[in-house]
Amino acid sequence: MVTGYSSYHIDVRNVKFIADDGRTCPRTAMVSFFNDKGEEIDSELFGAVDINQIYTIIREGDDLILDNFYIHEFSLSSYRRINGLEKKDLIPIKNFSAKNAFFEARVCTDFTYSSFSEGEVSFDGSHFAKGKALFNGSVFGKGNVILSNTLFRDGNIEFTGCVFGDGDFLFKNAIVKDGVKDFQDIQFGNGEVSFANTEFNNGELLFINTHFNDGRFNFKVTRITGGKVDFHYSIFGDSEIMFERTEFGNSRVDFRTVDFGSGRINFNRSLFGNGEINFEGASSKAGKIQFKKAEMGFGSKNFNLMEMENTDISFERTEFGDGDVSFYNSSFHSISLKSCHLDHYVDLRLAKAELLDISDTIVRDIIDIEPYDFPVEIKTLDMSGMRLLGKLYIDWRHNKCSAAIQNQNGTNLRQKSEQFRILKENFSSTGKYEDEDEAYIMFKRFEAKSWLTEQQEKGGIAKFASHIPNGFQWLVFDKIGLYATSPGRVLLSVVVFWFFFGLVYYFMEILGLGKTISAVGNPDNLSKLLQSFYHSAITFFTIGYGDVYPMGLSRVVSGMEGFMGVFMMSYFTVAFVRKVLR
Repeated sequence: MVTGYSSYHIDVRNVKFIADDGRTCPRTAMVSFFNDKGEEIDSELFGAVDINQIYTIIREGDDLILDNFYIHEFSLSSYRRINGLEKKDLIPIKNFSAKNAFFEARVCTDFTYSSFSEGEVSFDGSHFAKGKALFNGSVFGKGNVILSNTLFRDGNIEFTGCVFGDGDFLFKNAIVKDGVKDFQDIQFGNGEVSFANTEFNNGELLFINTHFNDGRFNFKVTRITGGKVDFHYSIFGDSEIMFERTEFGNSRVDFRTVDFGSGRINFNRSLFGNGEINFEGASSKAGKIQFKKAEMGFGSKNFNLMEMENTDISFERTEFGDGDVSFYNSSFHSISLKSCHLDHYVDLRLAKAELLDISDTIVRDIIDIEPYDFPVEIKTLDMSGMRLLGKLYIDWRHNKCSAAIQNQNGTNLRQKSEQFRILKENFSSTGKYEDEDEAYIMFKRFEAKSWLTEQQEKGGIAKFASHIPNGFQWLVFDKIGLYATSPGRVLLSVVVFWFFFGLVYYFMEILGLGKTISAVGNPDNLSKLLQSFYHSAITFFTIGYGDVYPMGLSRVVSGMEGFMGVFMMSYFTVAFVRKVLR
């Protein structure tokens, strides 16, 4: 049956209608379909059944088969009034089928509070050409419920409070015009619930407080042009949830406090238009949520307070569009924003995560990870390949940056070194100079380890010779002065070297290898030990009074100490000035 028509005309004739399965009607309805120019584009014949005849079939409990029939003003509310029943009394309907049927009503086609028997219930290919379609409070037995390929021209449909038995609920390839689509408070059984490839157009699409139980939920390639899409308080069981390539249009998308159960949730390649996206308080027991290559437009993206400690969530290559993105106080097993362009403020102050992956991102605004009013527990932080053009708000100590980068399993030493460099430059630009020093130390350490590893891999002489410069760097640059970030440590090293050389002079004199001699006698009655330390001091600090001079092998040691003294005092000056100037 054609669906792309703008208007239609019904001509009921007193001609017997014979269906393909042998059912007959005394009259035939010819429906002509017209485009927006008033041109007829198709026509179809239906059996024109009298509504009172349908009510009689329901009252007598016979099978209700309406396939290929034209039904005018069907209303179970009218049926109840006629039969003196209460407004919410369930009406049993046995073995119902209305495939390729044509429903028309001035106000609504009313199936409210129906009680369908077990077995398949099908509206496959039917048209609700005029008036609302109401199924509120209906109960469906065990079996498939099929509304695939249906057309709802009024756009207002209600399934509020329906209960479904085990079986599939199929709403695939349907077309629903602008209006309110109400699926609130439904209890689905264990089976597939599919709205795949359905066109909902504009209006409100409501799944508030709906229970989906175990079974696949398929919203794949569904198209919504605008309005509101509301799933908040809904509950999913152990099921696969598919929103892949769904087009949400310029809708406000609301998944607040949804319980996603323990299945796999797929929003890959979904298109979100210019509207708020809200997942605040959503939870799941385990599984994965994927937004890979999704596209978002204007409006805020709220992923706050999500409780998914055992769930991996991925936004790899997602385009977040304009508007802030917030994951404030959320808990995940892992969260990935790999290869995203983060052009606006992103709040990543997570309550807890084993892994935060922001590798290969391009950051043009602010990423906020720094704890404020609660601890941020991120065990592993991956920033490899990041282009940081904006700012990263992070605290070296409270965010445990050193451990968070070292805990990475998928990166090499060079990549870890580069991440510490990124942090070092970021801390410098944000004025956190103590944190800058910590990051710089780790950057230089991992750079040295990486260089040594690369030399080791070359083999040959380089494998052994590389230990010499690496050892020198480890001792002089790292241990003595923490790469010129700690003047206090350099000063302590100065004292250690002075004391060390003093002992060397003393033991050399005891062993007869060399000695220190006073050119002016010994007016102060200094012992050999004190004279050794005095000579060490005037040599190390290059004072050069000349009152005590070396002999023998002590001359060589004095030359070495003089060089070391000049070097260490320069090292101290650099470290001290670096601290003062900042």
